[in-house]
Amino acid sequence: MPLANGRHFLSIPGPSVMPDEVLRAMHRPATNIYEGALIEMTHGIVPDLKRVARTESRAMTFIGNGHAVWEAVIVNTLDAGEKALVLESGRFAVGWGEVAKALGVEIEVLNAPDRGGVDPQMVEDRLRTDTKHEIKAVLVVQIDTASGVWNDIAAIRRAIDAAGHPALYMVDCMASIGCVPYEMDAWGVDVTTAGSQKGLMTPPGLGFAWASQKAWDKTKTLTRGRAHWAWELRAEPEVFYQLFHGTAPVQHLYALRQALDMIFAEGLEAVWARHAAIGRGVRAAVSRWGENGPLELNILDPDACSDSVTTIRTGAIDAQALRACTETKLNVTLGTGLGELQGITFRIGHMGHVNAPMILGTLGSIELALAHMGAPYAPGGVEAAIAAMKDDVA
Repeated sequence: MPLANGRHFLSIPGPSVMPDEVLRAMHRPATNIYEGALIEMTHGIVPDLKRVARTESRAMTFIGNGHAVWEAVIVNTLDAGEKALVLESGRFAVGWGEVAKALGVEIEVLNAPDRGGVDPQMVEDRLRTDTKHEIKAVLVVQIDTASGVWNDIAAIRRAIDAAGHPALYMVDCMASIGCVPYEMDAWGVDVTTAGSQKGLMTPPGLGFAWASQKAWDKTKTLTRGRAHWAWELRAEPEVFYQLFHGTAPVQHLYALRQALDMIFAEGLEAVWARHAAIGRGVRAAVSRWGENGPLELNILDPDACSDSVTTIRTGAIDAQALRACTETKLNVTLGTGLGELQGITFRIGHMGHVNAPMILGTLGSIELALAHMGAPYAPGGVEAAIAAMKDDVA
């Protein structure tokens, strides 16, 4: 009998599963964008965006995805000809650097150890050699969605400080905000970027940036032209439409309002704890499967494995065939490998609106697909996940 009938499981690392409450909040007609309830609600979102990033810095919303916000923060902080140090730990910091390069910024890439996170000592050593302070910004991701690595943002800040370097510290939190601990102010981050479609449980289409006073002051020194992405009026508008440089994304704003309400009703620390428990469960399952087979976690350091996405190397098992099996035969969509990991990995997204039944269902489906394919693996992954999460049942 076919096992694919029934509700679809989306287990990719973004866009994540959207709660029914968020979808219902969007289901409304166009509304007055010049005065009234929408304006009041939107202004109320700003302090909650600061709250979710743990900052008092300015918060701005852009209509666009994460790549759009990458461009927005570059044109507001760096002139053509200035230099940025990109801390590679997967695909996405490099992608951010490529955007900066296209905008005329000189890019230097500092590679992380193979299958690991950024090494803060390497960052300190490189910045110490920059005695003329030619590097104007350091770019890094907290969690790389391709590799599954979780970088230590506080430790990198300490490395920058130990080198006595004045570069702006810029962190992409696309796969981490609303999922794992992030302390923009306490960790001394100057610019944070994120998007709506992962931990914030809102459809793709909104990007966010938070800017410290240091970053704000750097904007005043720029010579490059800026128009749509200029962030001054977005943070301090004279009239409402300047928040978005045009028409407001009405339905997305109502969705975001509902999603933030759900996050704070649960409690941000509780959200972090839920993701931590589920992350432990996923890694325990993968470790069990790999005992008698080629499956293994892409990130080798347990302390650098993310709690929002897990990237699994499949070795002799055809990763695309496994994904096709879960998709067509079990109605579970797994994430594909990206960049150099394409074809040799698959990814499990466990971010945002996810709980134990959802992740256990995904893990059980993967194990069923492995058995159906006759792939080499050690059974008992779901049981290992349960053992890893049992003490978190409250």
